[in-house]
Amino acid sequence: MAAKRLYKLMFMNQGKIYEIYARHVSHGGMFGFVEVEELVFGERTTVVVDPAEERIQSEFAGVKRSFIPMHAILRIDEVEKQGVSKVTDAEGSNVTQFPMPVYTPGGQGGDQGR
Repeated sequence: MAAKRLYKLMFMNQGKIYEIYARHVSHGGMFGFVEVEELVFGERTTVVVDPAEERIQSEFAGVKRSFIPMHAILRIDEVEKQGVSKVTDAEGSNVTQFPMPVYTPGGQGGDQGR
């Protein structure tokens, strides 16, 4: 039996870095968004409870599919083992990068179509 793929996604949302695990990641049907399905969280069979994972699990409770803007994605890795899903503060200054457009249409002033 083939092992199921597992992806670790890191993305920015409101000044925080989210780290989540999912089974399916694709470019999706909406332009400029990454489609994430089948989020995976830790098993609840252990006695120790991680408050960081509890917080992110409750935030995504009931979510079947999530669409994350491409400019918010920091990285996507295919991994063999699941780690802990978490939300952390972004390190650095209090200045947030302005979102850049994914697609810039050519205008009459450019050298498009020459």
